[in-house]
Amino acid sequence: MLWENKTIVMEFILLGLTNDPVFQIILFVFFLNAYIIILCGNSLIILLTMRDSSLQTPMYFFLTNLSFVDIFYSTSTIPRLLKDLLSINKIISFSECAAQMYISLSLGECECVLLAIMAYDRYVAICYPLHYTTIINRSVCIRIATGTWLCGFILSISHVSLTLNVDRCGHNEINHFSCEVPEILSLGCGNILIAEFIIFVVGVILLLTPVTFIIISYVKIIMTILQIASSAGRRKAFSTCGSHMLVVTMFYGSAMAAYMKPRSSSIPGTDKMIAVFYIIVTPMFNPLIYTFRNKTVKTAIKKIKIKRIL
Repeated sequence: MLWENKTIVMEFILLGLTNDPVFQIILFVFFLNAYIIILCGNSLIILLTMRDSSLQTPMYFFLTNLSFVDIFYSTSTIPRLLKDLLSINKIISFSECAAQMYISLSLGECECVLLAIMAYDRYVAICYPLHYTTIINRSVCIRIATGTWLCGFILSISHVSLTLNVDRCGHNEINHFSCEVPEILSLGCGNILIAEFIIFVVGVILLLTPVTFIIISYVKIIMTILQIASSAGRRKAFSTCGSHMLVVTMFYGSAMAAYMKPRSSSIPGTDKMIAVFYIIVTPMFNPLIYTFRNKTVKTAIKKIKIKRIL
């Protein structure tokens, strides 16, 4: 069907991660377990924050938002991936592809902003502890969280619209397990430099700006920590920030590797392996990192266990 000299593709074919039936079963088991860990781990953080008064602080408020993002983010992709690993027919409709792209991109952008906000929260808590409750109060947290969610879902509209409006000349095979912006763009024919440039600029704004903000925040945090006289105080501060820095490195490192490079430099097959990292591995490790490295969370878990026994 032609319209304005463009071939309208009504469905796509997801080539997935592999065609090997045995390896597909192995991947299915791995991703299913990863998805269960994501759901259980992040749900545990949300439950603990709601039930334990010691966790009802700005830090855990933003961590709860991050857990919600990770649950929905992984759910936008993993169930479809699991289905395709057990299916011969890997056709995805245009509308489903567009919805998946929009939801995952919106939530990914939310996570970018949330990680920067969490860095700022740590910066204020460590560098200005006496003013912390004044600067980061409940109303401020709610406004910031609301703005973050709105920002993600509004900004991604233009991003997705621009990607889907690129002329693909009938090409519909996506060398990926999900509808990702770079992969849809790779199907484009003719002059798509303008679309690539705009999406690259948006990627710089959404990835480099928060990363720069995080780096500046942590440089100031480290300078403040080094001035703490108590070695125990320094260890506690470094431990709190270390968890967040590990999450930041995992998420931003893989996201920038996927979104901030020209199409010509892409090596076939590498982009989907990178995507596994920021779509599945990072949401799976987030609750593990924040739980096992945090004494306050461990104490909250013990409280629940004791209550159940009693």
